[in-house]
Amino acid sequence: MSVFQNAMKQLDLAAGRANVPPFVIERLRKPERIVDVTFPVVMDDGATRLFEGFRVQWNSARGPYKGGIRFHPQVDMDEVKALAFWMAIKCAVVGIPYGGGKGGVIVDPKSLSEDEVENVMRGFTRAVADVIGPRKDIPAPDVNTSARLMDVLAGEYAQIVGRDEPAVVTGKSLKHGGSEGRSIATAQGGWYVLQSLSKEFDLPSKLRFAIQGFGNAGETFARIAHAAGHVIVGLSDSHGSIRSEEGIDPAAASEWKKMHGYLEGLPGTVVGNQKDLLTAQCDVLVPAALENQLTEEIANDVQADVILELANGPTTPEADEIFSDRDIIVIPDVLANAGGVATSYLEWKQNLEDEHWSEEQVMDELRPIMEHAAESVFDAADELDIPPREAAFVLALRRIAEAY
Repeated sequence: MSVFQNAMKQLDLAAGRANVPPFVIERLRKPERIVDVTFPVVMDDGATRLFEGFRVQWNSARGPYKGGIRFHPQVDMDEVKALAFWMAIKCAVVGIPYGGGKGGVIVDPKSLSEDEVENVMRGFTRAVADVIGPRKDIPAPDVNTSARLMDVLAGEYAQIVGRDEPAVVTGKSLKHGGSEGRSIATAQGGWYVLQSLSKEFDLPSKLRFAIQGFGNAGETFARIAHAAGHVIVGLSDSHGSIRSEEGIDPAAASEWKKMHGYLEGLPGTVVGNQKDLLTAQCDVLVPAALENQLTEEIANDVQADVILELANGPTTPEADEIFSDRDIIVIPDVLANAGGVATSYLEWKQNLEDEHWSEEQVMDELRPIMEHAAESVFDAADELDIPPREAAFVLALRRIAEAY
């Protein structure tokens, strides 16, 4: 089953419980608009190349479209549509006034110079300028894009409209209106959710974590958990996994990966594959890598009590059913990793109000957003006697229906 089919199955499961008008469900099955553009870019050698870009604008009932821009040579429209849909759900779950979107450009940025990549972003911005804006559609970084490229987008948009509009995009650098705390927001938001629910789950005071993925979200979460006195028993990257019953220091793992390019070989750890990590004995499993990692084939071997989804779509619907039958609690991605978009909302708010908050102020705003969302989702799960993911979707569908 494709990622988008998974997303639609999640919608179908919640539709019967949400008690919303059928129109709302049908509206959420398809995007409101897909913008497909072709634009010219002058390369370093003086030649002009045409590039193709797109923007999937899924739903705007609750506010402007929100979602990242990716630069990749093989754009998977199926995945992008799923991510745009999930963003609409995610924003409704955490109660921020956004819809869902996603987009990108078909390009291999590794084959271009830095100037050429920036010019691709300028060209794409010009091509979509009439459909983005602080009150229309607010992009952000995604695969192979960065704060620097968001600065480029904001600068090009300002030239087009004739005024500075930093709120047109989030994920910018600090000096161009970005928010303090943005780099840790996804992991920190997930941590706030887990903390707020720990009493309900009756979790031990010292938790054992296995974390799949050692990118920004996975590594940051590992550092947060380790600093709080918990034990990291497993980590993985794209090359494989490492495990240690005594615990792994994320800082040491990070230094080792910088030196060698992979985690394998870190002293005091045992090497394994991704399945070894996903089925490790632990209290909390944190998938923070790719979609469709927890499948029907692996679900019966998972030994965690709680799964905290920092990745988008890491669990298939079939695996979800098995986890429910086994009483394994899944904290769904549309809640667990929403700290990123919630902090993007806080950046947007600062830009609109011409303010700049400290990291402490940002986290003081983020924490209650995530805690309230977590409590609302699990209250709905208890009330309706359904799994948390289904409850999150029910909550989102009701809020979207209210907006209509």
